[in-house]
Amino acid sequence: MLTSTSTEVLEIQTTKAPEFIDITDKVKKFVDEEDLENGALVIFSRHTTAAIRINENESLLLKDMADFLKAFAPEDDYYRHNDFSIRTENMTEDEVPNGHAHCQSLGMGASETIPVIDGELQLGNWQRIFLIELDHSRKRQVILQVLGG
Repeated sequence: MLTSTSTEVLEIQTTKAPEFIDITDKVKKFVDEEDLENGALVIFSRHTTAAIRINENESLLLKDMADFLKAFAPEDDYYRHNDFSIRTENMTEDEVPNGHAHCQSLGMGASETIPVIDGELQLGNWQRIFLIELDHSRKRQVILQVLGG
């Protein structure tokens, strides 16, 4: 069996946090264009404050999940990461206080892997793929990579 890989990078502009951006159609288009019959698709966020998750795209549920994230790691809690008077590592000129976003990402994950069988992503009836912004608006990169034949 011939095995190959193909990769694409999606550039996505976010607008707020938390924000659930449904990228399913872009992902399906990529898989369709690759003519992958059987294999796997990896979807990966290149960021420590943005997650990739599969869930249902239903407006009230998205609000519930946003509330859950805010309760899990509230933005106004004290985070040493945000205390620029003591923090000395990984500082940039445009550093923002985002300890809450890093803590929220701990429970989320940076990637998902989805089987492809007979050319179709094996998502369930209500499953959609989300890029979840946990920090502030900015341009994000999501790597799509297929492996198979």
